[in-house]
Amino acid sequence: MAETQPYGDRRRTPHIVLVPSAGMGHLTPFLRLASQLSARDCRVSLLTTHPTVSAAEARHIDAFFAAFPDIRPLDLHLPLLDPSELDCTDPFFLRFESIRRSAHLLPRVLADASPPVSAAIVDIAAASSYLPAVADMGIPGYVLFTSSAAMLALCAYLPTYLATKSTFGVGDIDIPGAGRVPKSSLPVLLRDPNQLFAKQFLENGQALPKADGILVNTFHALEPEALAALNEGKVTPDLPPVLAIGPILPAMSGEGESVSAPLAWLDQQPDRSVVYVSFGSRTAMPAEQIRELGIGLERSGLRFLWVVKSKVVDRAEVEVGLEELLGEEYLTKIKDRGMVVKDWVEQVEILRHRAVGCFVSHCGWNSVTEAALYGVRMLAWPMGGDQRVNAAVVARGGLGIWVEGWSWQAEKEPVKGEEISERLRDLMAAEGLTASAATMGAAAADVGGTSYQVLTHFIERLSL
Repeated sequence: MAETQPYGDRRRTPHIVLVPSAGMGHLTPFLRLASQLSARDCRVSLLTTHPTVSAAEARHIDAFFAAFPDIRPLDLHLPLLDPSELDCTDPFFLRFESIRRSAHLLPRVLADASPPVSAAIVDIAAASSYLPAVADMGIPGYVLFTSSAAMLALCAYLPTYLATKSTFGVGDIDIPGAGRVPKSSLPVLLRDPNQLFAKQFLENGQALPKADGILVNTFHALEPEALAALNEGKVTPDLPPVLAIGPILPAMSGEGESVSAPLAWLDQQPDRSVVYVSFGSRTAMPAEQIRELGIGLERSGLRFLWVVKSKVVDRAEVEVGLEELLGEEYLTKIKDRGMVVKDWVEQVEILRHRAVGCFVSHCGWNSVTEAALYGVRMLAWPMGGDQRVNAAVVARGGLGIWVEGWSWQAEKEPVKGEEISERLRDLMAAEGLTASAATMGAAAADVGGTSYQVLTHFIERLSL
């Protein structure tokens, strides 16, 4: 039956196709945005690329579609790439490239979608090839930038910065209106033009002006300067509107399998007493640093919940048990005030728990926005990629502290346990930081606030 509209109301229900790339850090905000758009009476389709890099992605996608049956999957089977041709071994960057090279398959998928597609929202990692493919079909194309507005400013400005140099090379980068990004905070792979990631980052940055708009999972109270610089044309004059729509609220019933043991353990702890430690879905620490972190947590005297990750891809490597990593003696020593797990945990459920007092994080952007949403102060310990840029946002916004001298992926010296324990005690005692994190949480959780209004206007525009 044909859809009817009230007399005089010419608005239509938009059909929005979301196109994520690889890795939980990219998939999670797309799943959340899909659920939010569906809840706001949009028709939503989610492009799913096969196969996934990790088993966690496959589990989350299956659980998501089971929880949200109104959201339609659109399958795209990726061509295989020869890693030796690309001089890259990182499975996620290889998958980014495979997705970028599959843009010629997108038109058929979108043409077969019903009803006709109103707009496509593509992952920044695929922007250079997918935005032109969408534009050729006459479909408005938007980018979802899955990191901070500060990182978006870097991505948008880098082509201009490099155009002023006779050879490819990066130093400290002064982004107009958005401040300086020191060379030490740049993703290491951006320093070598021959790296696959450097080529992807530059080409996707060059593609941003081709978008009809850029959606960012951030909010004004957290990044006012960066958002103003982007939208006032200071970073680059040809950028489309940047729409701050975050924090994109968690899809509580559709993001994955909750692990009950950590939550049950938290239920037994006093309010705001627990240090939660997690370094994301793809950040694996060397064994020596894992042991030093364990020493620091034990010596701090604090309660802690620690999610240990010793491998990058859950399908690719042999599992190492906690006893082998930390020793049975250690696990026995900390059992009365600490819990260590290697299973997947539902991080949102942990951060919103009354017992969690601070979060030791690598500063992946999803983790930062989740901590902001629940007003949890952070000890920022970036490990690579965009994480030092994000850690600077955490420190500037009063959400936590960042020890800038701590090592990351390009550096070999582990941070010693005693220094870790000192910083943890300092953080848990910082009442001023507790207050500023709570203030940030109130701004992030403001239903009907600026981000909600921006998303409302976005939907309304597509409904005309």
